[in-house]
Amino acid sequence: MKKVIAIIFGGRSSEHEISCVSAGGVLAALDKSKYEPVLIGITRSGKWVHVPDDFALEIRGGVLPEVPADAPEVVADIHGLSVNKKSLNIDVIFPLLHGPYGEDGTIQGFCEMANIAYVGSGVLASAVAMDKSFAKPIFASHGMSVVPGFVVKKSEWKSMRAQFEKSAAALQFPLFVKPARGGSSRGTTKVKSAQDFASAIELAHTFDSKALVEKAIHGVEVECAVLEINGSPEASIVGSISIDPKFEFYDFEAKYLDGATKIELPALIPSDVAEEIRAKAIQAFKALGCSGLARVDFFYSTAGEVFINELNTMPGFTQTSVFPKMWAATGKNYESIIEELIKTALARSNGVLEN
Repeated sequence: MKKVIAIIFGGRSSEHEISCVSAGGVLAALDKSKYEPVLIGITRSGKWVHVPDDFALEIRGGVLPEVPADAPEVVADIHGLSVNKKSLNIDVIFPLLHGPYGEDGTIQGFCEMANIAYVGSGVLASAVAMDKSFAKPIFASHGMSVVPGFVVKKSEWKSMRAQFEKSAAALQFPLFVKPARGGSSRGTTKVKSAQDFASAIELAHTFDSKALVEKAIHGVEVECAVLEINGSPEASIVGSISIDPKFEFYDFEAKYLDGATKIELPALIPSDVAEEIRAKAIQAFKALGCSGLARVDFFYSTAGEVFINELNTMPGFTQTSVFPKMWAATGKNYESIIEELIKTALARSNGVLEN
């Protein structure tokens, strides 16, 4: 009998559309002879709906998909998922929700309350990884170098602006300002001078009440994919990000809409550094208590230093996403990745008392 897999996507975060595209990728890769997919969309307002299998979940003509608000409503409670009072009998939830209200531990908490198996990290690991200001001290405590920086809370910005501006000057420009709990580079600004600092903070605060200010690292952006196989995390080969020079940095448009980004596999870095990064990716995965999968991002500086940037507990599964590309280059195709994730989800016991 086929296992019923609920692919949940969309959501209330700024990464709503990318989540939809990720869902389309997973739906296409799912082995339909073994699994029965059920598409559950969450609208921007937070309404859960049952989306038809033939709904377009891809970028068409530069237009990103959104969850249709007029689809049949889904009731989600501790008894599971249902439509018109009829249970959908879900065996596994694949929560392809990027950013807040999904990747941050909230959907994971629902799954545990409803006692439904789910793909990916648990509540604590998801929440900590989502908030970079909390993840960085944990990485540092495990001996990994993190990018120097500080947090600016929206509630403190007006009263402490001069102090924050002084701290920014001490770090030296250029700096990066980004939402502490954001993703896909939305709300992120490369700040080249002091006069641009305030507007960058205010932009980040439109996405999150906590803005993270970090020193710009000159070098190469490097990424490594981690996949849990038979209960043990394994690292892919390392890839380096190559961006069209017309972009200041690896921003949202460069990632998803312009086609200006490519990943070099293997990374254009020394082989011993690549092995160090693979080991640190697994170390970071374990340090946060992750499960299932993660994409771990690093900087390799021109001075030869390795800095961990962040860990994504639910990386993108779009056609341009680096997670599946890195595993394909390592010898594991898209379909087998999905299979491993579902197998891990079914093998894990939910709940803090058993996990």
